[in-house]
Amino acid sequence: MSTAVSVEPWIRHVEVTDETITAHLVDGRVISVPLAWSWRLSDATPAQRANWKLIGDGQGVHWPDVDEDLSAEGMLNGVPARRPGTSGTNRLTPANQALRPTSRARRKAKTRRPSR
Repeated sequence: MSTAVSVEPWIRHVEVTDETITAHLVDGRVISVPLAWSWRLSDATPAQRANWKLIGDGQGVHWPDVDEDLSAEGMLNGVPARRPGTSGTNRLTPANQALRPTSRARRKAKTRRPSR
């Protein structure tokens, strides 16, 4: 028989480098996500990144200088934050952009008639 223990992911300490956001949890786990997941922290100075406060008992972290909030749960299950005014559905990454048909190829495809 096994017993599962539910442990809330509460943050004890956070570090932000030029590459990652790393949260150290009270239970010893460490969560690390790319800095690019937070465009506000990506654009922030090192001093702004270092100025953080825990939210509640450690459920999240708030950076007052850049008005950014991240939760431990969001880091575990989350999706990167999108900049305002961008749509995630039609954006092409540089790798996918090379695979996109040229405008000439798209026009040619539209003018083709179905074969019988």
